[in-house]
Amino acid sequence: EVQLVESGGGLVQPGGSLRLSCAASGFAFSSSSMSWFRQAPGKGLQWVSSIDSGGGRTSHADSLKGRFTTSRDNAKNTMYLQLNSLKIEDTAMYICAKGWYWVGSQVTDVRGQGTQVTVSS
Repeated sequence: EVQLVESGGGLVQPGGSLRLSCAASGFAFSSSSMSWFRQAPGKGLQWVSSIDSGGGRTSHADSLKGRFTTSRDNAKNTMYLQLNSLKIEDTAMYICAKGWYWVGSQVTDVRGQGTQVTVSS
């Protein structure tokens, strides 16, 4: 069964950090590009970042560059999203997906259920 499971979300104060994880199973993770999306309350799915199969190439939404970093560990079948200098507007459900995406695109392959990040003082 193809499965993506996110973890690491939580409640954090503005300016804080979190590291999200996406554990993959049921497919050739090390041969697959992966992506992060987020969905804020009442809003549509927003592409956050993508990483190629080897982890050597990443792409991030322009508005998030410098604060968010995407990485992966193919030995652990896991992708990560490091969130730094968090802002209230970063509050959202963070969802990982199989495949390479870009700004404005929608998920067309398997995706996880998401992990909630809430930024609040």
